[in-house]
Amino acid sequence: MSAPPILRIAVPSPLRRCFDYFPPQHNERALFPGVRVRVPFGRRTVVGVLVEVVEESAVAHPRMRRALEVLDDAPLMSSALFRVLNWAAAYYQHAPGEVLPSAFPTSLRREHTPTARIRNARWRVTAAGENVDLKNLARAPRQVALLERLRRYPQGAAAVDLDAAIKVWRPTLAVLIERGWVEVMAADASAPSAFTSDNEPTLNPAQAVAVAQVLATLGQFQTFLLDGVTGSGKTEVYLQLTQCVLERGQQTLVLVPEIGLTPQLVERFRQRFNLPIALLHSGLTDRERAQAWRQAQQGGASIVVGTRSAVFTPLPKLGLILVDEEHDLSFKQQDGFRYSARDVAVIRAREERVPIVLGSATPSLECLYNVQQGRYRHLSLPARAGAATSPTLRVIDVRRQPMRGPISRAMLDAMTHHLAAGHQVLLFLNRRGFAPTLLCHGCGWIARCTRCDSHLTLHQNSRQLRCHHCGAERPLVETCPECAGSELRAVGAGTERVEEILAELFPDIGIARVDRDSTRRVGALETLFEGIHALRYRILIGTQMLAKGHHFPGVTLVGVLNTDQGLVSADFRAGERMAQLIVQVAGRAGRGERAGEVLIQTHFPDHPLLRVLLVSGYAAFAQAALLERQEARLPPYSYLALMRAEAPQSEAPQRFLNEAKEAAAVARGVQLLGPVPAPMEKRAGRYRAQLLVQCNNRTTLHRFLDEWLPRVEALKVSRQVRWSLDVDPQELY
Repeated sequence: MSAPPILRIAVPSPLRRCFDYFPPQHNERALFPGVRVRVPFGRRTVVGVLVEVVEESAVAHPRMRRALEVLDDAPLMSSALFRVLNWAAAYYQHAPGEVLPSAFPTSLRREHTPTARIRNARWRVTAAGENVDLKNLARAPRQVALLERLRRYPQGAAAVDLDAAIKVWRPTLAVLIERGWVEVMAADASAPSAFTSDNEPTLNPAQAVAVAQVLATLGQFQTFLLDGVTGSGKTEVYLQLTQCVLERGQQTLVLVPEIGLTPQLVERFRQRFNLPIALLHSGLTDRERAQAWRQAQQGGASIVVGTRSAVFTPLPKLGLILVDEEHDLSFKQQDGFRYSARDVAVIRAREERVPIVLGSATPSLECLYNVQQGRYRHLSLPARAGAATSPTLRVIDVRRQPMRGPISRAMLDAMTHHLAAGHQVLLFLNRRGFAPTLLCHGCGWIARCTRCDSHLTLHQNSRQLRCHHCGAERPLVETCPECAGSELRAVGAGTERVEEILAELFPDIGIARVDRDSTRRVGALETLFEGIHALRYRILIGTQMLAKGHHFPGVTLVGVLNTDQGLVSADFRAGERMAQLIVQVAGRAGRGERAGEVLIQTHFPDHPLLRVLLVSGYAAFAQAALLERQEARLPPYSYLALMRAEAPQSEAPQRFLNEAKEAAAVARGVQLLGPVPAPMEKRAGRYRAQLLVQCNNRTTLHRFLDEWLPRVEALKVSRQVRWSLDVDPQELY
C-alpha cells in the first residue's frame, strides 16, 4: 500500500513557513495548488491554501494531523498569480499564510465559508485548447472527453451541460484550466459585450506613438514608463489601450494609489465603455468587495479598477496592467505584509506575459533608473493635450515678509487678481487641522500626546485635540493644565486655519476644503468635486488629496504654502517627494483654455534642487537627484531592508536589535547600520528602534536575509518585542 500524499499548506499565521497535513478522509476533490483547505491549527480550525503536494515530510507521521476539508473544486487563481504570490512571500520575507490569502476577499478567508463553487459560471475552450491534438492525449482519456464536450459549446458550457455527459469532471477541469486550455467566464459573458467608442478624441503624435508601441507588445511582457507632463492626456492613452485589449476579449487591470482618485477615473472609463467595471478598494463593505472580486475572477468584469491590494485579484483573461501615478507612496503597504503594489504588478505582468504601463508626470527615481538600465521602455508625452499650456512657476521669498497666518501678501494679491477675473484658486498645504501645536503663552506648556513623541493637533471645528499618529483624541482645553492660565495660542497653521482666514478676507466667495476630515462622510468627496466643477467653490484648499490626478479646468492659480519641510528633512527621499508634490499640484493650474500660474512660498528660494526644478523642470531635477544618490550609494544604486522592533518597555527594542545584529553572519558587501531609536521613538504607547541593512547587490542582500532571519526568529528576546522586516522601505521612521 503506497504512502498517502502530504499536503503542504500555507496556514494564516505570522510564521514564515508552511505546515504539512494528511489529506482529508474520503476526499473526492482535486488537490491542486491554490485551493483552500480547512485544517486544524493548534486549538482552532482555520482556512489555509494548498501550496504543493509532496511525498515526504520532515514531520513524523504519528505527529502529523489530517486536513478536515478541501473547500474548492478548482484553484481560485491561475498558476501565474500563484507564482506571483509565492514570489512576493519570498521577496518581502513574509509569512506565506498571510500572503496567499491576499488573493481572496475576506469572506473566503473565514473558516465558516461554505464550499466556493463558481455559481452560474460557464467554461469554454481557449484558442490554445482548440489547437490541442487529442491524439496526443491518449493517456489522459478524461481530459480528451472533457475537451470534446466543451468544444461543442463555443459560447460556454454550464455545469448542467457537463453533468449530463461526464460523471466526475471538476478535477479534470482544474487540470485543463491550469494548462490554459479552458477558461472560466461569467454566466452573462457568453457573448462579447458591446462597448462604445464613438466620441474618441484624436490622439496627438506623442500619444499615438505611445499607444502604438504598447499595442505592439500585446501578448508578451514589457514594462513601459509613460512619462507625461500633467494634463498631457495619459488617461486617454489608457482608454485607447484598454479598447484594443477589450477587442481581443481580454481584461484590463488599472491600479490607482488611493480611493480619492477612483471616482474620476472610473467615470472616464464608464463614459467610454458600456462594459462591467469592477471597483476594488478598502472603502467597500466585505459583501461589495466579494461581489466585485467574484465578477473579476469569473471574467465578467472587463475592467478592474482598484487600489493597492487589487494587484492580487484573479483575472482569467488578463491582457494589460495600468498603474497610474506609479511614483505615489500609497502603493507601498506600510504595515503587516509590506509590499509594493507597483513592483508586484511588474512581476505579475511578467508571469502573465502581458504588457504593463507605469504612468506618471513625476516618475520615481527607481523607474527612471530602470529606463537607463534598459529594463523599461520610455514613452514621453512632453506637452499638454489640446490647447492647454503649461503653467508658469514662480517663487515667493517669504523671509521678513508680512504674513496672514501661512499666507503671504504676494499670494493674497495674486488670489485677488485671479478671483476678480472669475477664475478658481487652489491653495495646497499638506497639513490638516487648525494648528499643529497648542501652546500656553504664560508658562510654555504644549499639548502633547501621552502615547507618542508628538504634539496634539488642534481641530477647531470639532473642538478637539488629535494625534495624527496614533489617533488619540481629547476635548479642547480652555485653560492651561500647568499654570491655569487662559492664554492658549494656536501655533502654526493647517487647512482649517487657512479656511478661516480666507473666509474673513473673501466673505462672498465659496470655499471648499478637501482633506481627510472634510471627506469622512460617505459621498462627501463626490459632493465637493461636484461643487468645484459647478464653480460654486472658487477657492479650493487641500492636502495631497487635491494634488494629483484631478482635472479642474477653472483653476488658473495654484499656491503652494509650504515646501520647506522637504528641503531640510533628514530623509534622503524627501527632496524627490517635495519635487513630485510641487509638480503634481502645479499641474492643477491652467488645464482649461486659460493660462495657469503657480506660486511657491519658501524660506529657501536659493536651494539648489528647488532652483533646478523651477528653471529646468522635473526631468533635470531627477537627473541631478539620481547623481546625488549614485555618489552616496543610496537607492536605486543600492538596496535596503529595515528591521523594526517595538515594545512597551524602552530598552527591549534596542536589546533585541543588538542581538539580531550579533546573530548576523559576516556577509561580504552587506552593511548593518544601527540599531538606533526610530525618529519618533514612542508611538501609540510603544517604544521603537530600527536596524538598517544595506547592500549594493539585490541577490546578495536576499541571500543574506534568507540565512539571517531564521537565526533572528530563534532568539529568545524576539518573543519580548514586536518586530518586522521591510524590504525596499519607502519610509525610514
